[in-house]
Formats: sequence, structure tokens, C-alpha cells
Amino acid sequence: MIKNILAIDDSAAMRQIISATLATAGYEVTVASDGEEGLEWALAERFDLVLTDQHMPGKSGLDLIVALRANHAYRATPILLLTTEGGEPFKDAARTAGATGWIEKPLDPDLLTELVATLSDGTQH
Repeated sequence: MIKNILAIDDSAAMRQIISATLATAGYEVTVASDGEEGLEWALAERFDLVLTDQHMPGKSGLDLIVALRANHAYRATPILLLTTEGGEPFKDAARTAGATGWIEKPLDPDLLTELVATLSDGTQH
């Protein structure tokens, strides 16, 4: 079951939307402003789901996913990529990096809540 979510996005507005949407749905949400900060949070605390933007300064979403998948604690954790990219080459790169899936921006809060609930139903602890 998903309870604790890490949301990483360099946009303060997007962090606020994600945090408010998921907190309203009953999840605990920690936010990070870039991939480096997100990785620090992920290594310091255990999260049930990671949402990450793709285009951020420093470490991109794909770079972050590769780093998380290399950590035993995050081998099976759902990781969703938030992106404006929808092409097949990008989707292939996301799959190769280890993304569970992706959500294309602009973000639909209802879709996000539904997707997290679906993932939560499918995860066992």
C-alpha cells in the first residue's frame, strides 16, 4: 500500500499542485526541488512511490531513476516520470531507466490520484 510519496519537480507551482492533490487524497507527501535533493531524501527515508519531473537542473528524472534502481530499497518501488515528452524514443529511454510509467504534462490532478490509487492497490508490503 502506498502511503509515503516523494515528489520531485523544479517548479514550485508543480510541487504545490502535486503535494496538495495527494495530501487531499490521504497520502503523506515530501517534496524536493531537483534530482539531487530528491536522491538525498530517497536515501534518507523510505518512500512507497516516487514521482519525478524529467527536465530539472543537475540530475534529470531519468538519471534519478537509474540511481534509485541501483539502490536495493528502490528496485521494486513504483517510480512515475512527469514529462512534457511523449515520443516513443523517450518512452523507451524511460522504460530502460526503470520507470514504472509516466504522466504527460499538463498534469491532471484527478488522473494522478487515480493512478496512485491503482498503483497502491497493486503493491504489497
